[in-house]
Amino acid sequence: MRDAKTFAEFFRRVCEGDQDAAIELVREYEPEIRREVRFRLTDPKLRRTVDSMDICQSVFGNFFVRAALGQFDLVRPEDLLRLLVKMARNKVIDRHRRERARSGREQAPQVAPTAAYCGTEPVDPAPSPSSIVAGKELLEEVRRHMTEEERRIADARSRGQTWKQIAESQGDSAEALRKRLARAIDRIIAELGLDPW
Repeated sequence: MRDAKTFAEFFRRVCEGDQDAAIELVREYEPEIRREVRFRLTDPKLRRTVDSMDICQSVFGNFFVRAALGQFDLVRPEDLLRLLVKMARNKVIDRHRRERARSGREQAPQVAPTAAYCGTEPVDPAPSPSSIVAGKELLEEVRRHMTEEERRIADARSRGQTWKQIAESQGDSAEALRKRLARAIDRIIAELGLDPW
């Protein structure tokens, strides 16, 4: 486990879109996130259509976009793990809600059991080159949907400025700017039809 100083450098690299740091993050945190997801995927109907890898990919995709836009202030590895676990729990809850709503409207399709349902798991959890490219394209698409002010805030965060520094330069409170960026990201993710976190 990294100490606070090495974690700060590692997290800075992740936020800057460093591919090696992203792969390292997935390799380090993915097993714990998958365990959490498998523990919470208790509905057999849902397990026939969704597996732990689906949710993990969604969690990491969402995390990398939000991290690159400067939404998170994480100091320790435990903070990152806690955030990723919370995101995974929220995604499982969201999928459960969708499944209940869908099954109330129509008969669930018969789908072959997934890898998680059968008890087998893929061997290599590292993101593929195509998923990394897709993540960069998603980030570019999110940035295109931002207002000029939202992009300025995200750019300042990406350059490593603290919320306090940005607030001083913009004449606003740090908390107001943090919430503004979080709401913008939530809005854009909804506009693009992506899973919320």
